[in-house]
Amino acid sequence: MDYTPSELMTVAAARLLADSTVCFVGIGLPSAACNLARLTHAPRITLIYESGTIGARPSVLPLSIGDGELCQTALTTVSVPEIFRYWLQGGRVDVGFLGAAQIDRYANLNSTVVGPYERPKVRLPGSGGAPEMAVHCREIFIVMPQSRRGFVERLDFLTTLGHGEGGTGRRDLGLTSKGPTRIITDLCVMEPDTVTRELTVTSLHPGITADQVRDATGWPVRFAGQVTTTPPPTSDELRVLRDLLRRTAEAHGTRLPEG
Repeated sequence: MDYTPSELMTVAAARLLADSTVCFVGIGLPSAACNLARLTHAPRITLIYESGTIGARPSVLPLSIGDGELCQTALTTVSVPEIFRYWLQGGRVDVGFLGAAQIDRYANLNSTVVGPYERPKVRLPGSGGAPEMAVHCREIFIVMPQSRRGFVERLDFLTTLGHGEGGTGRRDLGLTSKGPTRIITDLCVMEPDTVTRELTVTSLHPGITADQVRDATGWPVRFAGQVTTTPPPTSDELRVLRDLLRRTAEAHGTRLPEG
């Protein structure tokens, strides 16, 4: 393969975004995927970051939601209350793109602590706007590397609602949005079962086996009746992504990501 697992994961996530989508973006892998989509097949996508920037078109990936690159390239910048009350709670966002430290079989997320809350092994950045995104965006895409450390039987802390306890969990809470509909990892793509809402593998990345996915998942993972193979990145997708990462590394004085 002439691409890394991380590159395939980012490309596969970017492909999910249609042109003209209004997308609420998280920092990190979600931002890389969304901006790759903007620079390739979805030039009319509207990227919203929770700091208040609407229609951001950064030339490099932002370090945080407060990165000046976002405000400088946005169509407009509004207050945080307007972003949440008018845009998000008003049902004007098509897709929320999130990452996390932990995910369970029902796509609930943890971005708060690893270990007991009172004495955690690791204290993470926290929720940000993720809980509100999970409730008010029409649907949620999640992108994160797959391992038993991250794909766990039980979250150390529930930060962001996915499908709750499964089944009709979201509907029982009065929620009308779809919640997580795609989970894109460096091994596969998962979707919630239509009845139980448990995550089910629907696509394996090229060269990845079912046993590799099982070994990297902290619960007995399920597979769809027909599992497809994720199309590999095209040369154009790789060129655009690598150029974006190169510019970002040069701008921030960091190394390019590996793997």
